[in-house]
Amino acid sequence: MSQLFTGAGVALVTPFTENNRIDFDALETVVSRQVQGGMDYLVALGTTAETPTLTSEEKREVVKLVKEKSAGLPVVVGMGGNDTRKIIKQIDKFDFNGIGGLLIVTPYYNKPSQEGMFNHYSEIAKASPVPIILYNVPSRTGVNLEAETVARLAEASEKIAAVKEASGVLSQITKIGKYTPDNFTVISGDDVLALPIISIGGKGVISVIANALPEKLSRLIHLALEGKFSESLELHFEMIELFKLLFKEGNPGGVKALMHAQGIIKNVLRTPLCKISDETYNEIREAYLKLK
Repeated sequence: MSQLFTGAGVALVTPFTENNRIDFDALETVVSRQVQGGMDYLVALGTTAETPTLTSEEKREVVKLVKEKSAGLPVVVGMGGNDTRKIIKQIDKFDFNGIGGLLIVTPYYNKPSQEGMFNHYSEIAKASPVPIILYNVPSRTGVNLEAETVARLAEASEKIAAVKEASGVLSQITKIGKYTPDNFTVISGDDVLALPIISIGGKGVISVIANALPEKLSRLIHLALEGKFSESLELHFEMIELFKLLFKEGNPGGVKALMHAQGIIKNVLRTPLCKISDETYNEIREAYLKLK
């Protein structure tokens, strides 16, 4: 299997109207901007999409629109959970036409052991007709998918093609790159760490800021992958303030505020999430206006 999910991916937001319905016109605009901005693949129904607040019908409609407007870019769908059998049932019922992969977050709340997570992903891999991206984000899930477990999974199943690493621990990420097969892809789960992770062998990012700045983010990643680190670093430095500010009061509140300041979407989130403070909104807007 060739190395999959390289380059610049985006974890798409779900825009809402003022009455809290999905704004499909705005979502179409967001997807079109990703295509025009040079992004390499799209991720629907991830954390940034506020997926826990979407109904099953809304999820289907979101995926349908993203596929229709993707202009041939690969589409990855988030489908995690903490009940292995339930995820397998979802896979069995899902229409995989036009889907290039699944992003599967580590189980949350029930905090399985490393062996439990190995079994979880192994069973999902058997059921999935498409490649899988492991998603490790311990700050949200309460468990860390350790490098040794990632390596075991990569060796155990060709379906397990990549890991989205959002632990922020570069030593762990380095070990994953060292001990996994050459065709396994290490993806940054944090915009601010995308360049450092590429420098140690990673192959790209699943980005939040790309929702608002697809051209800048895709160029940063592509330059880094070409070994043009000084040029990539200039873009990294240019966006560094926004990288931090977008997460000051949580994701996707920050990036939705930025996209609202750009006039792309309304600044609406579904409870229990809410809009960021006016103070942080103004900081984000001012940082955006300083960009070249």
